[in-house]
Amino acid sequence: MNFFASLLNSLPGAAAQGLIWGLMAIGVYLTFRVLEVSDLTVDGSIALGGAVCVMLIRGGMNPWLAMILTFISGMLAGLVTGMLHTRCGIPAILSGILTQLALYSINLRVLGNKANQAVGVDKYPLLVSQRYVRELSLRNPLPLLLLLCAVLILILYWFFGTEKGSGIRATGANAAMARAQGINTDGNIVLGLMISNGLVAFAGGLLAQFQGAADVGMGKGAIVIGLAAVIIGEVIFGKLFINFGLKLSAVVVGAVVYYLVLQVVLQLGLNTNDLKLVSACIVAVFLAVPYWKANARKKEKSNA
Repeated sequence: MNFFASLLNSLPGAAAQGLIWGLMAIGVYLTFRVLEVSDLTVDGSIALGGAVCVMLIRGGMNPWLAMILTFISGMLAGLVTGMLHTRCGIPAILSGILTQLALYSINLRVLGNKANQAVGVDKYPLLVSQRYVRELSLRNPLPLLLLLCAVLILILYWFFGTEKGSGIRATGANAAMARAQGINTDGNIVLGLMISNGLVAFAGGLLAQFQGAADVGMGKGAIVIGLAAVIIGEVIFGKLFINFGLKLSAVVVGAVVYYLVLQVVLQLGLNTNDLKLVSACIVAVFLAVPYWKANARKKEKSNA
């Protein structure tokens, strides 16, 4: 009974974190699935978003305005990665690593040369806070996070239906064909990386507010969580969600499922030092599921 009571008590917090990471995972989806680019900038840009947001709020800025500037800071990180890739001829994965490496020093500078900076809900007007996650009040972060996810998905659904958005999708689907149609593929790659990292930084700003602090190392392993959300969403809803907007929704649901599974494992008594190991195992299992399903179908066809 204690196990189930403790698990139920932790579910609202897990759902809130899942929604925040779902926003981040949408950014990963845009590069990983739409652009077909492996971008490792996200481990640095999510920490950049947290650092920028916290320092702006600590400086007295309105949190909504701080979030807008946080998004722009992430776009600048994506711009650097995109320029390294398209203008300098550096492979995308290495461009992301270089930007991520540089962002560690930049994030330290943003945080005032400190490893972390606190932003307490008692002292600052935060948009979301884990303190109120179990309250039945307007301060509960879950309704706002659900609204933000819905609005973001609608905006992206609209944008990727425009001529420019369709050009980005065409670039990821077949760059050579897109160039033959007169599409500026390099420009689309840069724009896609900017939008992706802007979303990741935005999620980082929300995460820093939710946990009450920004840390220079808060982005470690972010790409793993993002990929986990994408894969889990595809495994669960792959055949059901064909529409682009529904695919983005599946990514958010995948992040929530990931954190719910993580909470179940933690409630079973897992040592928190093994959290990264468990995260890697969860991702590995969900990555392997499509392969196992394909092999099972092959065996069924061969036996038929």
